Amino acid sequence: MKAVTVKEISQELLNLTPKELRTLCLRLSRFKKENKELMTYLLFESSDEASYVERVRKEIDQQFEQVNKKSYYFIKKGLRRILQNTRKYIRYSQNKKTEIDLLIHYCAKLKKFAPSIKNNVALLNLYLRQIGIIREKLGSLHEDLQFDYELELKALDE
Repeated sequence: MKAVTVKEISQELLNLTPKELRTLCLRLSRFKKENKELMTYLLFESSDEASYVERVRKEIDQQFEQVNKKSYYFIKKGLRRILQNTRKYIRYSQNKKTEIDLLIHYCAKLKKFAPSIKNNVALLNLYLRQIGIIREKLGSLHEDLQFDYELELKALDE
């Protein structure tokens, strides 16, 4: 089955009644966990972005505590999984400030992680790549926010 374009879906949604839209959304939420998570964000958490960011930070903290530290192989797998989840939450929000907040929090946790990421080239590169992404995204923010985040980035570089 070939999927239609977003424009065609948008046009078709205009023809549906509210009851049909509700049924369609509920049916969509049954298929994938990510669909349900996105709907949860849109319906319940998008109105209070600060609490959403705080909830995601706590989840990142919990995930860092659960990383298997037996070898760098397992550490690398665990840290990449955390980053993948973080990016998923960033995609839900689509807010640049939220994206930078969460990535800075991830990098701060990564820098403090024991055993040190400096002992493994792949983990150090993962950290540096995220710092580069944060610097890239900073240009799209307001000047005052850029200044605040630059201070946080300097603290990470030390």
